[in-house]
Amino acid sequence: MAGQTAVHVCDSQKGERCVVLLHGYLESMYVWDDFVPLLYKRLRVVTLDLPGHGISEVKGPCHTMEYEADVVHDALVSLGIGRCTLVGHSMGGYVALAFCERYPEMLDGVVLFSSTPNADTEEKRENRRREIALVQAGKKELLARMAPAAGFAPENRTRMAEAIEELTEQVYLTEDEGIVALLNGMIERPDRNEMLRKSKVRQLFIFGRKDGYIPVEVAERLAAEHPQAEVVWLANSGHMGFLEEPEASAEALIRFVEGAPRSAEGSAQETATPAEAGK
Repeated sequence: MAGQTAVHVCDSQKGERCVVLLHGYLESMYVWDDFVPLLYKRLRVVTLDLPGHGISEVKGPCHTMEYEADVVHDALVSLGIGRCTLVGHSMGGYVALAFCERYPEMLDGVVLFSSTPNADTEEKRENRRREIALVQAGKKELLARMAPAAGFAPENRTRMAEAIEELTEQVYLTEDEGIVALLNGMIERPDRNEMLRKSKVRQLFIFGRKDGYIPVEVAERLAAEHPQAEVVWLANSGHMGFLEEPEASAEALIRFVEGAPRSAEGSAQETATPAEAGK
């Protein structure tokens, strides 16, 4: 239990520094399974199913990002974790931002992985309302057929077919009420750009150059508007960089968590696979 909410948690338990990985929309803690082994020899790693997804509890028709952050806080307290670096992928980033606003004293750093501090545009809110209508009409299979593959760069989809299949299965396993509750919570979330600019918590943005959800021009604008944040670009990734370029992603996270200084060129770093680097 995390407070009054039943939460599914996995904790490697060993490591001086702790990193907490928060999954995205239509995912669960299992999305990190292949990524965690790249971290746990250096760091204590905690993953959990955010309420409404995985096998954690659904509580009501709307799970605000603040509610999700409070549950993460309660889970960390129950594990005896006083400080950590919080890594939020996509929707998990929205939860991480709410946590940063409410519990900054518990953070060594916050990482937005293919995520932004922006509120939804009205167009995005309307898209989420359409997804709610689909789920409530019993047509969740439409989300399962479209959403998982769209997260990957087009050229990565063939080699990532197994991961896409696993993500598709996760959509089917996610409770309809949980999907609706989190969509409603994302619709309601506020803009947190100003909060992030004023925060004293160390910050890292990780963007994929081929992300279909966060266009490069949007990511570049965010990087320019947040000079206090370090930025890492994954040259060959879409929205799922920790699956598409896991080694580069892990290296960036470990460097940040362990407090390595910024590069001499500034706060932005570009990564590439070995094949790409040799071109």
